[in-house]
Amino acid sequence: MDVQEVRKLDGYLKKLFGNAQIRVVPKGSDAAEIFVGEDDLGELTVDDEDGERSYNFRMVIQVGSDPSIQPVPTLNAYLRRKFDNENIRVVTRPKKTDSLEVYIGEEFIAVLFLEIEKGRRSYILELPILDVDLVD
Repeated sequence: MDVQEVRKLDGYLKKLFGNAQIRVVPKGSDAAEIFVGEDDLGELTVDDEDGERSYNFRMVIQVGSDPSIQPVPTLNAYLRRKFDNENIRVVTRPKKTDSLEVYIGEEFIAVLFLEIEKGRRSYILELPILDVDLVD
């Protein structure tokens, strides 16, 4: 990732989440870390497949092994707090039980995939960013 690309991604994420504290910090030629302030949220990777450049922001959210934890309110509160944005909302998917959808207002932005490992539940936020999203 070059400097111009990092700036575009940084600006895009700041605008998308409405949070000026978001930072994209390069980590090699095809990856970066995403921070809000000093909090490391996850990794952004580059995908050059099919001749088109795109990106994927991946964030792991641990929810623990307590089966009484309700994922939608828990993840709503977590994401709103992390991104300092009350317009983020998590909703169930009509035909899927292994994932949830994330919106900001009415705009769909990401999917949260459920992962269960050794009895512990995590949700993996996958937010795709297309090259056309970064047009000035």
